[in-house]
Amino acid sequence: MKVTGRDIVVMGIQPWDIEIGSNCKNIATEMSRHNRVLYVNQPLDRRSKRVEKETEKVKTRLAVLDGKQPAIHEVQPNLWVFNPPTIIESINWLPDGPVFDWLNGINGNRFAKAVHGAIAELNFTNFLLFNDSSMFLGLHMKRLLKPAVYVYYMRDYLTKNPYWRKHGLRIEPKLIANADVVVNNSILYTEYGLKYNPHCYMVGQGCEVDDFDLEKNPVDVAEDIKQLDHPLIGYVGFLTSRRLNIPMLEELTLQSPDWTYILVGPEDELFQQSALHQRDNVHFLGSRKPEDLPSYIKGFDVCLNPQVINDATIGNYPRKIDEYLAMGKPTVASSTKAMEYFSEYTYLGVSAEDYKNRIQQALLEDNEERREQRKAYAKGHTWENNVKAIFESIEKTGKL
Repeated sequence: MKVTGRDIVVMGIQPWDIEIGSNCKNIATEMSRHNRVLYVNQPLDRRSKRVEKETEKVKTRLAVLDGKQPAIHEVQPNLWVFNPPTIIESINWLPDGPVFDWLNGINGNRFAKAVHGAIAELNFTNFLLFNDSSMFLGLHMKRLLKPAVYVYYMRDYLTKNPYWRKHGLRIEPKLIANADVVVNNSILYTEYGLKYNPHCYMVGQGCEVDDFDLEKNPVDVAEDIKQLDHPLIGYVGFLTSRRLNIPMLEELTLQSPDWTYILVGPEDELFQQSALHQRDNVHFLGSRKPEDLPSYIKGFDVCLNPQVINDATIGNYPRKIDEYLAMGKPTVASSTKAMEYFSEYTYLGVSAEDYKNRIQQALLEDNEERREQRKAYAKGHTWENNVKAIFESIEKTGKL
């Protein structure tokens, strides 16, 4: 369904001026095509004011506090960004319990007062509140802001992160239960949310699939892989030991010396020290511009997402898979809970032996019909469709 003419307040844990991609920003931008949207940045906390005062983010917040910059600015038609002119207390160091809750309530009141001011300035009425995983401040916003609908969005298992785990194990279930609807980009998070709220729905995720659509954006194979021996088995992205399974890759590349492995992206220290650098069939190409990545993927015979399976990866929506599939590429990935969403269009495994067998299968089964099926599936994962699914989930509550 398409929702039009509504006022929507978006709050979350990632500021608008974040330097990396953000689901919440993409969702807010898509919502603003047909509605008025206020994107609320996190308020400045006292510790950041002291420790990060030289960063551009904090300088901007301080300029707002000092009245040197407006708190609200329009970034495009129907979309405003708001830097709350208030400071909240840094309280995560406190033991979990009554003192934390008392100060968190004070922080919530300060934040809500600032947001009320912005809502009044823009004449927002009967608004929807979309909370992107801000579980501590978000706990009080349904009561303090009184939105027509309160939506909680889960796109990460934040309680597995030490910062959020300390208080979040207790607080997030309360927030989920209090929300009118909970939307998720992972089957795992949906199952978790359903323990506390029956209105918990998997809505998938969007992706800039047009950037990887060769019909709309034709590219040639990257020059530095044209002369390499096939089959080319490739990965693009940050090569980090926190996310990727180095021991499995070391074993896999040793077991398949006749395959050429291409790893495109910056490396962390453990990747730099790995035995992969001693393999003649492994090529590290370093960082490449985002706009150049399709030219590498085009040259791959099989794409990889060799994630280590842990609390940080098991539920995360792998946007990379959409990018691979949008180019029609056979893809072998680790069998995480999130990958169940892609199971019909990918090959899944865990061990090096699994990966070797799945790559062989992918090479044998690849054909034009399968490539078109992969493309069609990925092309359905647009931000427009993601927002449509969010609104359809809200409609199920009867409050839209």
